[in-house]
Amino acid sequence: MNIRTAEDAVAKRIQAMSERVQGLKDEGLYYYNQPVSEMLGGARVLVGGRTMGMYASYSYLGLIGHPRINEASKQAIDKYGTGTHGVRTLAGTLDLHVELEERIADFKKSEAAVTYSSGYVTNLTVISTLLGRHDWVISDKLNHASIVDGCLMSGAVFKRFNHNDIGHLERRLEEAPADVSKMVIADSVFSMDGDIIDLPKVVNLCQKYGAWLMIDEAHSLGVLGKSGRGIEEHFNLPPDAIDVKMGTLSKTIPCAGGYVAGSKELINYLRHASRAYIFSAALTPAQAGAANEAFKIIVEESWRVDKLRQNALQFISGLKQRGFDTMRTETAIVPVLCERDEVAYAMTREAQQRDVFVLPVVSPAVPEGLARLRATVTAAHEPDEIEYAMEVIGEAGRKLGIV
Repeated sequence: MNIRTAEDAVAKRIQAMSERVQGLKDEGLYYYNQPVSEMLGGARVLVGGRTMGMYASYSYLGLIGHPRINEASKQAIDKYGTGTHGVRTLAGTLDLHVELEERIADFKKSEAAVTYSSGYVTNLTVISTLLGRHDWVISDKLNHASIVDGCLMSGAVFKRFNHNDIGHLERRLEEAPADVSKMVIADSVFSMDGDIIDLPKVVNLCQKYGAWLMIDEAHSLGVLGKSGRGIEEHFNLPPDAIDVKMGTLSKTIPCAGGYVAGSKELINYLRHASRAYIFSAALTPAQAGAANEAFKIIVEESWRVDKLRQNALQFISGLKQRGFDTMRTETAIVPVLCERDEVAYAMTREAQQRDVFVLPVVSPAVPEGLARLRATVTAAHEPDEIEYAMEVIGEAGRKLGIV
């Protein structure tokens, strides 16, 4: 491919996207990238001068705006300033980072933990640091894009198994040569469908075939388990069932960043070998302070976990009673199947016109024919608010002929 052809190919991709976005805007169906003017207690937002119920947030425990978290963030800025002026290995480590990582390790019942600047970066760097050429990595087909990108970046032999298909996973493990390192990777809660990986069976297979196990808990931290500690607690498994425990600081924990918890040896290795730790700036003091306080609150305000579970049950059962297909969800991520992209866009328009903030997920983010609203509930929602949202979505579904 010569330079001119390459430039033309890039220009065509840019032009195609521009036309797609402009077409949606012309039809009044473009709802992405809406500026939120204010967060109003976690369950509502101010958008374009209108107060709307928020059903697209990952603040599962409703911790956004919590006064203790806000104050911890402000105190961190007052003490340390707004940045760390360096990477962790050299001049960027604060005692606040150390305290946060110790708290994460304690929360996840692990020996140690390390933090990174984002969840996406965490998956990218950890997978590509632990694996290399000739190793095998086996990934659930519905894993997050950051996991896929990390697997590709590692250079390892990359295999996928059918979603939550334990038989297919075992066949993949049987295919791997006996003398190679193997790692199985899966989301705990799948971000598009809301279902949960069958962790006990995955753990058994990893032990049987001598494979490492990495689980991404972006959507299970604060969601699964009696105290919100995640998928191991949910299944009553020992704390060492997962070798590499990855999670984010941008969903239940209301700031930004990612972490990995595990053995002291694993974390020590990542501190000295993972490029995103060595060459990327540390979490800001405000982020570290907020995250540290948020973990304390999850433990102290355990009612939030129970309320989230009750709200999710109300939302899922109510939508099903109205005739919607919520697919396989078991959690606060509730897909409302619309099948066709244009119907998902139209459902969004109908809902947002009545102040219910939901968003569509369409192809290629999901396969064609599986377009949906990906709605979420949090512990900040009250039952009457959820009831109103379901009525609005139900009326939209009837109007558009999907229920």
